[in-house]
Amino acid sequence: MQRFDEMYTAMPYEFFSKGKQVRDHYKIYDEWLARQPGDMMAKRREEAELIFRRVGITFAVYGAKDEDGSGTERLIPFDLIPRIIPAHEWASLERGLVQRVTALNRFIQDVYHGQEIIKAGLIPAEQITQNAQFRPEMVGVHVPGNVYSHISGVDIVRAPSPNGDAEYYVLEDNLRVPSGVSYMLENRKMMMRLFPQLFNAHRVAPVAHYPDLLLETLRESSTATTTEPTVVVLTPGMFNSAYFEHAFLAQQMGVELVEGKDLFVKDNFVYMRTTRGPRRVDVIYRRVDDDFLDPKVFRADSTLGCAGLMDVYRAGHVTICNAVGTGVADDKSIYPYVPKMIEFYLGEKPILNNVPTYMCRNKDDLAYTLANLKDLVVKEVHGAGGYGMLVGPAATKAEIEDFRKAVLANPSGYIAQPTLSLSSCPTFVESGIAPRHIDLRPYVLSGKTVQMVPGGLTRVALKEGSLVVNSSQGGGTKDTWVLENGVASPKPTQSQSQSN
Repeated sequence: MQRFDEMYTAMPYEFFSKGKQVRDHYKIYDEWLARQPGDMMAKRREEAELIFRRVGITFAVYGAKDEDGSGTERLIPFDLIPRIIPAHEWASLERGLVQRVTALNRFIQDVYHGQEIIKAGLIPAEQITQNAQFRPEMVGVHVPGNVYSHISGVDIVRAPSPNGDAEYYVLEDNLRVPSGVSYMLENRKMMMRLFPQLFNAHRVAPVAHYPDLLLETLRESSTATTTEPTVVVLTPGMFNSAYFEHAFLAQQMGVELVEGKDLFVKDNFVYMRTTRGPRRVDVIYRRVDDDFLDPKVFRADSTLGCAGLMDVYRAGHVTICNAVGTGVADDKSIYPYVPKMIEFYLGEKPILNNVPTYMCRNKDDLAYTLANLKDLVVKEVHGAGGYGMLVGPAATKAEIEDFRKAVLANPSGYIAQPTLSLSSCPTFVESGIAPRHIDLRPYVLSGKTVQMVPGGLTRVALKEGSLVVNSSQGGGTKDTWVLENGVASPKPTQSQSQSN
């Protein structure tokens, strides 16, 4: 099999250095791949797909139909070539993520209490109080440890900085019900099964302990006096696109997976129905949006939540993770203010930079956006999953004009950003090995401390030239390797090779 550098001369920032040399942390992998038979990767991909189907690692595609008219469940395409990050790069990323998530939690606490950041004039009041994710019901409500986002998924991209070097940027913050961590875990298991020899040649930091860290974080959030509070995972049900992940995480943590119909409120506590009678619930890791949590407070037609849950929550007799109202901080209209939050709450300069952002609610930003739609990425502030977004350079004239009308009709509903030249990574596609654009979603857990496993979920845009990595838009995933000592090591110890 050919080496990467014989196939193409530019693999920005991930595989090649600025001098077009293979970066140190990829050298052993590159040499290993060059020794493999030409059909090896195709055979391994077939094996991976077969195993994923047996395990049931699928996601539902809303609105998509099979030939018989039924809904579709699909595998998220899994790429066999890992994304490798040296230890020093990860150390800097980790510091930046801890800083950012700490400031975001401080911001949410402030939003529902003193609103000091508004009084300081750093964020307009209407940006918060008129935000669709702001929950007046949470004003004055105390949450344990002042932690609102216990599980945060922060999307990171790497692109050229003004000085020409590669730099990590935060693309967006996911603080409501961030998904995808099950794929991070299953991707690692698959790579270890298919390529055990690679883990003998690299000191890859482990990720398998994520469920343990998650359970620890959830238990730390409990207000119950017991040493082992009862934790449940609340799912909308088997027809949700991420149901596999809900069931997977509950199983991995050894806790119950419940639906709203399994819960009830009595005497200002929440209980779940079991075959042995009612059992009090102390912590709910909810994978249900705010609007559906309590039909007495939010949507009256919801059958996904539990009536009376908010009364118990406000009384401090149950913890909901992530907290109700957390979405006010992951709205794309709030994203531009995060650097100011870091300086305001922590007195520090941001370690990770934002992507430059134009807020269409501002007259000058709107004018610039409309004049440059063909060159910008324009997003709905409440959009997700790659929907409600215009990628100007890849759009047709008709698509641009349709988006122009939408932005003009509701300027405050959109932001715009320059089209970044996202870094790319070697990827095994139908034509062979080729560069494809990637991002990274590390999962940050906030309890008594802020912690995470090294790496995260690398998402890859499988369509040539595409910048959209979302699985619902045809994207795939990769295993993410953080090397514990910064470079590969040809002679790891027995314990190191088994610790992953």
